[in-house]
Amino acid sequence: MDRDQHARSPLAGRCIAITRPSEQAPAFAEQLEAAGARVVTLPTIAIASAADTTDLDHALANLATFDWTILTSANGVHAVADRLTALGLGWETRGRARIAVIGPATAHALEEQGVTPDYMPDEYVAEAILVGLGNVAGQRVLLARADIARRALADALRVRGAEVVEIAAYRTIPQHADPVALRRLLEDDRPDVITFTSSSTVTGLMESIGAQGRAPDQALAGIILACIGPITAETVRTFGLAPAICATDYTIPGLLRAIIAYFSPVSSGPEGV
Repeated sequence: MDRDQHARSPLAGRCIAITRPSEQAPAFAEQLEAAGARVVTLPTIAIASAADTTDLDHALANLATFDWTILTSANGVHAVADRLTALGLGWETRGRARIAVIGPATAHALEEQGVTPDYMPDEYVAEAILVGLGNVAGQRVLLARADIARRALADALRVRGAEVVEIAAYRTIPQHADPVALRRLLEDDRPDVITFTSSSTVTGLMESIGAQGRAPDQALAGIILACIGPITAETVRTFGLAPAICATDYTIPGLLRAIIAYFSPVSSGPEGV
């Protein structure tokens, strides 16, 4: 985008804060900056390997015994890939077992491993995967997830008769935002928008604010809260706050589009229409 396009962009002059993990923030920041925004990164979670990989290693060594492997994030793909490498195995060890992914970011991470997912739902939430798996009664399903992931998918699969092996493939660790950076953000350089890309990023920021002895509703007053999807938005509400933006396409590009749409002037059309 050239200088004139930047000036005309709905995000021109807007300051947008990102709460994603530090290693995942740059890609989103680049997209926002390309749309004219000024970006501040304030990580409120970190991604770490599972403390004990025994169960995951056992499942991966027997990957071909599963009918489905479900991967619910790009982080999950990376965690599984790392353990396969550590075990001297490759994705081909799955044999005829199929792989389902939650959305395009997860699919892309898998494709970077040279593997094409067998199924991705139209709605990018874990429960939507159920429809595409069909009749899972009597089937073995490996669910490689974050340690703090919701249990809804695993529970629903078991209700449908599947044998579910649910393993925390990686850890999502809430971390307090840097106190100096947070104070600067909330007092000296208040952003127009704070973005949340998971429930854990919400919790991380709210706990960071609380650690400074402040109430989230007062600290964030007047700042637009933008969420990647309804589950993240509901987490925001549990803290007594109302998200102004919620993407309908639960992806980073979808969140970017939702933010741009929020700030775009609405055309009233020709008079009388």
